[in-house]
Amino acid sequence: MFQGAITALITPFSNNRLDEDALRRIVRWQIDSGINGLVPVGTTGESPTLSEAEHKRVVEITVEENNKSVSIIAGAGSNNPIEAVEYSNFAAQAGADAALHVAGYYNRPNQRGLYAHYEYVHNNTDLPIVIYNIPPRAVVGVDVSTMAELAKLERVVGVKDATGDLTRPIRERALIQKPFSFLSGDDVTAVAYNVGGGNGCISVTSNIAPKQVVELHRLCRAGDFVAAAALQDKLFALHSSLFIEPNPAGPKYAMSLLGLCSEEARLPMMPLQDSTKETIRNAMKALELI
Repeated sequence: MFQGAITALITPFSNNRLDEDALRRIVRWQIDSGINGLVPVGTTGESPTLSEAEHKRVVEITVEENNKSVSIIAGAGSNNPIEAVEYSNFAAQAGADAALHVAGYYNRPNQRGLYAHYEYVHNNTDLPIVIYNIPPRAVVGVDVSTMAELAKLERVVGVKDATGDLTRPIRERALIQKPFSFLSGDDVTAVAYNVGGGNGCISVTSNIAPKQVVELHRLCRAGDFVAAAALQDKLFALHSSLFIEPNPAGPKYAMSLLGLCSEEARLPMMPLQDSTKETIRNAMKALELI
């Protein structure tokens, strides 16, 4: 099972090109900080504006630099199941441990269509599949009953839950009768999600504060939710500041303050306003990150 603090990696750019050196530096820093897993080319990795070659290169570099240190769940999702299969098969060839698959955005299938999409991907790929359930971005969401049916497929092994519904892990665990990774997709509610039976979080904040996010999820796994909630309170200002403007402009700016990469993001992501930068800096200073 995948568990703990898993970073949704940003994709660093320099002059609108993939900054391979910065990506390697980030991956090494994450591993040295004790992170439990990495997700390259998810939404935080600006997958919608990466070329196919860039997408594949990010996966290659992440797997190579990781060198089997932690689990790699490669972003491979698409609203086109054929493309999703291609990206998933490439991730397998590169050496990833699983693939993260979002579905349904723009073409808006019903629940039968969502099931058929994931079933097609499952039957034409070899990697374990983590379903990314994010109705705010995809418009459609995977219902609890559909998730339970999908979990019956051999290699559907988990969910990244960004529904905002904290009853989901409770209701889904009641129906899913096999080992299954319940991962929050939201740092702010991750502790509450874990109280409901979650196993961790695919985190944005861990791009900037990996040690603190790792500790938070260690406390959750140990059942010390009082201490986890106290640490969550300390991290709340940072969580919030990173999303004042659309992700990943905030995390990239924060990482530039750490000397990890430039703050450059691709259109339609815009440079941050000065007021947002100040809020992020203040949150990082309060945590003694800078």
